[in-house]
Amino acid sequence: MPLDLVYADTGIVVLNKPSGLLAVPGKSSNECLSLQVQADFADALIVHRLDMATSGLLVMARGIAAQRVLNDHFAQRRVHKRYVAVVQGDCRATADATEADDGWQAIDLPIIVDWPNRPLRKIDFETGKPSSTRWRCLAYDAERHVSHLELEPLTGRSHQLRVHLLAIGHPILGDALYAPPDVAAASARLLLHATELGFPHPVSGEWISFQCDSHFVPKA
Repeated sequence: MPLDLVYADTGIVVLNKPSGLLAVPGKSSNECLSLQVQADFADALIVHRLDMATSGLLVMARGIAAQRVLNDHFAQRRVHKRYVAVVQGDCRATADATEADDGWQAIDLPIIVDWPNRPLRKIDFETGKPSSTRWRCLAYDAERHVSHLELEPLTGRSHQLRVHLLAIGHPILGDALYAPPDVAAASARLLLHATELGFPHPVSGEWISFQCDSHFVPKA
């Protein structure tokens, strides 16, 4: 696949990763975004990942120094991330999340690896790691009985958005790992897209942000 380059300078490279492409080499394939980027930017290094099935914004650092700074930004939650998704059901009156005054709702459910069923994750109140997601409903499609959501993960657990939405009864369309068969079959791909990414630049320190709209969820 050709690279969808969003931005590049001496400190970072920002890409729009397509669905179906690994972010880093996997056990069964070396075909991945990071190696494609390194063919053009030899000093590009991984900072974070998106699931293979998820599309959208991903940043790579140029050089070890920039990678260390960006790793610290992610670890200290200085990075702003937002996603959009299409999920099963009507989310306008979901009772399992706590509604905030600004229309956003919160999901606070601990996540842990489901060891017998790796790479799946699950909710576990005894041993799971604290995990928080904010979300709001952008629109409801009554004909298809699906909701368009905007999502903001406050923690960065693997599969967090997919597991949290499943837990409140609204699995993502096209989710072959977590959704029931009919919901997984409702889309040829996972309808989850990283649409916003912002962070202090690793060289200048100035706040820098990017947006990349999906084709399956309308703008808020």
